[in-house]
Amino acid sequence: MTTMRILSTRVTSLIATVAVLLFADACKDLIVPDYNNPGLDDLINNPTPTKIAQASQGLLVGTRVGIGEQNGYISLLGIVGRESYNFDPADPRFITEMLVGPLDGGSPAFGGNLFAAPYRNIRNANILLGAVDKVVGLSTSQKSAVQGFAKTIQALDYLNVINTRDDLGAPIDVNIGPTADPAPIVTKAAVFTQIATLLDDGLTALNAGGTAFPFALSPGFADFATPAQFAKFNRALKARVEAYRGNYAAALTALGGSFLDTNEALTFGAYQSYSTGSGDTPNALFDPSGRAILAHPSILTDAETQPGGALDARALAKVAHLPAPHTVQGITTDLVFTIYNSNTAPITIIRNEELILLRAEARYFTSDVTGALTDINFIRTNSGGLAPRGPFLNQSDFVTELLKQRRYSLLFEGGHRWIDTRRFGLLSTLPKALPTHTIPSRFPFPEAECLARVPAPSQGCT
Repeated sequence: MTTMRILSTRVTSLIATVAVLLFADACKDLIVPDYNNPGLDDLINNPTPTKIAQASQGLLVGTRVGIGEQNGYISLLGIVGRESYNFDPADPRFITEMLVGPLDGGSPAFGGNLFAAPYRNIRNANILLGAVDKVVGLSTSQKSAVQGFAKTIQALDYLNVINTRDDLGAPIDVNIGPTADPAPIVTKAAVFTQIATLLDDGLTALNAGGTAFPFALSPGFADFATPAQFAKFNRALKARVEAYRGNYAAALTALGGSFLDTNEALTFGAYQSYSTGSGDTPNALFDPSGRAILAHPSILTDAETQPGGALDARALAKVAHLPAPHTVQGITTDLVFTIYNSNTAPITIIRNEELILLRAEARYFTSDVTGALTDINFIRTNSGGLAPRGPFLNQSDFVTELLKQRRYSLLFEGGHRWIDTRRFGLLSTLPKALPTHTIPSRFPFPEAECLARVPAPSQGCT
């Protein structure tokens, strides 16, 4: 059964754990009704403001699925991007498949991973959007706020899909029936166009969304809890998308509407929230013992030094030495991450520090080399504790500097190193611990998706 058919037949609720997600320690701040398995048929056929609120909050649950697990988005992209290792003694595939390869679409926890969950959430958002059109009891502006929110979350989910499948492209039609042919796989460019359209349509809706959402957002969106504030998050995502597409003038325009602010904390931004409440999901990247998730040794060996001789402040703050080195299958490291200091620690979606670096990139490639240097040096001095650098020698020098700052500023929080080296054609510069190791450029399609396309499977079906 194709993934797209699965989405048509297995979307059974929007989502039963919403009350727990919003979120253990934050629940006391919310007034919530009964969230025991609100049925989709009920939402579609008899939408009410309460059901719309439940479904909207459910999208925050859905977009978090597969992000903070030990075999989730951050972890797996960290491995292929040589930010992290996973020495889980119960599953050698973290090495045999993720490092040696090839990635296997028939391996649902590895090569075939990071695909179905985003589409399920996109499908849920479409159901919500259909219900909003029929609901009685919400004002026009409240409906518009829900629409803008839902389309922005859809864009984020599509972005996570294309970040893993890259030049394979991806399906964008999630509204097919359960017995229909599989959705066509469109090009990477077409997926990015879909994402950009969703973000722009979402912005238009948010701008007409009044002063408040008719539902509560999770703690990770505390600074984006109104339509006007959420529009700045929408523009931040748009800036990332346009930079990925090389549309740098558009990226600068989006940044102008985002929450970029050099007077604000670099950590200011939007986050996925986690808790240990009954039925909720903790952040599984928290692993201080280094039993499974460890940091790549090059994080320290490649770090620059501050004027006083200490290493880059970001490296020192984000990794620490274990009491003794760990060696598995010929790979050795003695570093563990300190980024996630508890199993309720949030995971970044996008924050101010990335926006400043996106502006540096967009400025450079729109011929504002002086502005790009200003932004790079702002991050070097304020985040890394490093001395400012002099003018860029050429484009190669700029790209090397940009990727170094992005590497340490965004370490192990979004697969950025792998995505960045790929989009600049530098995957071959990533280190290999052993000659048998490989650097994949993208994940294959899941086996179920491929089997549904027999006898004419798509590229990326192995």
